[in-house]
Amino acid sequence: MDKITNYEDYINENGSLVYTNVGVSMLPLLRQGKDMFIVSKRSGERCKLGDVVLYRRPPSHYVLHRIVKVREKDYVILGDNCLNREYGIKDEDIIGVMTGFIRNGKEHNVRETGYRLYSFVWLHTAGLRIGLKKCRMKIGKTIRRK
Repeated sequence: MDKITNYEDYINENGSLVYTNVGVSMLPLLRQGKDMFIVSKRSGERCKLGDVVLYRRPPSHYVLHRIVKVREKDYVILGDNCLNREYGIKDEDIIGVMTGFIRNGKEHNVRETGYRLYSFVWLHTAGLRIGLKKCRMKIGKTIRRK
C-alpha cells in the first residue's frame, strides 16, 4: 500500500477520518486536545448551510469550520469561535464534511437533536456573538491602557 501523505488521500482511501482537534477556532463545540471529530468523504452534492467542513487553504493548511452562507459558486465559512469570515471557499477546496464528534469518550452524530439545536443557534447568532466579542476586546484594550 502506498504511503498516505495528506487528509485527502486518507479520506479517499478510507471514506472517513477521525482526528483530534487542534486550535480553538471551533470552541465550544470542539475542545483542543480533548475532543475528536469525524469527517466523511463528500458526496457529489453541494454542502449545506451549517455544515462543518474540512477544507484546504493553500498551500497545505487544513481548516475545520462551519458554512455560514452558501453562494452560487462558493461558500462563506466561519469558525464557531472566530471573528472573521472566510470568503471564496469553493467545492474543490472542501475535502470532507463533519459527520460526528467524540466528547468524553462518547460519539455524537450531527443528526442528533442536541447538535442540530446547537448548530442552529450558533449559526443564527454569529453576528451578535462577533459584535459582543469585538466590544469586549475594545473594553479590554481601554482598561489595559489605564
